[in-house]
Amino acid sequence: MNDYYRITGYCEKEDFCFIMDCYGKFEKLWQFSSFLLQKGFTICEAGNESKFFDGNMERVEEKSDKIYLRAGARGLPEQATQTIAGVTYRAIKVDDRIYVPDRTKTMQRKRVWVDTRFRNL
Repeated sequence: MNDYYRITGYCEKEDFCFIMDCYGKFEKLWQFSSFLLQKGFTICEAGNESKFFDGNMERVEEKSDKIYLRAGARGLPEQATQTIAGVTYRAIKVDDRIYVPDRTKTMQRKRVWVDTRFRNL
């Protein structure tokens, strides 16, 4: 599955966003991105199968020369979080579809300092 790619994009002219997959149509991710840029879309996230977690979208099983529209919605893609095996990641949500575009970007827990001197007030 070296040539399985997923891109989240946005069309400013028509104000809609999408998630598209392809498996076999392009040899490199930049070719898929370039194809969408030539059509006038903005690329929000792009990755190959080793970079993203699927979320609630199953992958296309068969290689083909098609591009698959996995999700579409009005406006920009939403930022979300997704917890997998106890780790919270930054995620992308379009309509009811969600996935983690970069498995190396986790949400860090913020440490909060509490001044215990004023606990009894």
